[in-house]
Amino acid sequence: QVQVVESGGGLVQAGDSLRLSCTASGLFFADYAMGWFRQAPGKEREGVSCISRGDGTTYYADSVKGRFTIFRDNAKNTLYLQMNSLKPEDTAMYVCAAARMRCPSRMEAAGFIYWGQGTQVTVSS
Repeated sequence: QVQVVESGGGLVQAGDSLRLSCTASGLFFADYAMGWFRQAPGKEREGVSCISRGDGTTYYADSVKGRFTIFRDNAKNTLYLQMNSLKPEDTAMYVCAAARMRCPSRMEAAGFIYWGQGTQVTVSS
């Protein structure tokens, strides 16, 4: 049974930093690309960032490039998202997901197989 569990969300002020974690079990973690999505009420799900297996190639949405950093620790079966210079528009439910082999092109959600329940990030102005 595969389980994907996020943690680290919370309420912060604009300009603050936050680190999200995602732990996956029931799969060989190092064989999967791992990504972060976010969704706010009334908005389409957005692919935020993704990191491949193996060589660690990364992808970032333009809206977070230069502020967010994705990284993984395969020995701990854990994915991280370091979020700096947070803005109110970053407010959303952040969800971790796993894809086979590589990050799907343009982070199409259909390419991700396993999903967590999400952790809420709220940024006040």
